[in-house]
Amino acid sequence: MGKLKLAEKIKFITSTLDELYPEPDIPLNHENHFTFLVAVMLSAQSTDKKVNEITPRLFEKANNPAKMNELEVDEIQRIIRQIGLAPTKAKNIKKMSQQLLDKHNGKVPNTFEELEELAGVGHKTASVIMAQAFNTPAFPVDTHIHRLAYRWGLSNGKNVVTTEKDLKRIFDKKLWNKLHLQIIFYGREWCQARKNKCECKICSNV
Repeated sequence: MGKLKLAEKIKFITSTLDELYPEPDIPLNHENHFTFLVAVMLSAQSTDKKVNEITPRLFEKANNPAKMNELEVDEIQRIIRQIGLAPTKAKNIKKMSQQLLDKHNGKVPNTFEELEELAGVGHKTASVIMAQAFNTPAFPVDTHIHRLAYRWGLSNGKNVVTTEKDLKRIFDKKLWNKLHLQIIFYGREWCQARKNKCECKICSNV
């Protein structure tokens, strides 16, 4: 097909992803906004599969900020020990739970500013919560999205901040939340990092 112009490229990418993942589900198991926030925090530098293996035991003990705040940091850390950065994440989950109780009546806030003030919650985590829990347009950029945006010529690969800005500029706002999940799934299934030259459907055509 040769290299596509940007408008054609966007159309090709979105139509291919819609065909493969018409209604992408959130890959992290959760019961409510609080457990979703905890799961997203745990997923940093870990896999969703591993997080989903760990969280049932954690959420059985504490599925709201009050119960989580009653747990000692050491106990949280023991439960999540197989997750990367477990000591730091355990401290942050405990502190975040206390902050929700102190400042937000035990509820997960629904603004970027308030979310990013919570312990262990950076811009990417806040973006995931805003997009998937509160249906507010956001384009969280994880390693898959950052890598594929560069491979597909949508961003220069400089850093995740630049990638997020470029993708927000290129794609229609109403597509952001869905595309975020679609590109992650595509990266896992078809366009893995270990391939130097990828011949997946999108890489071959854009």
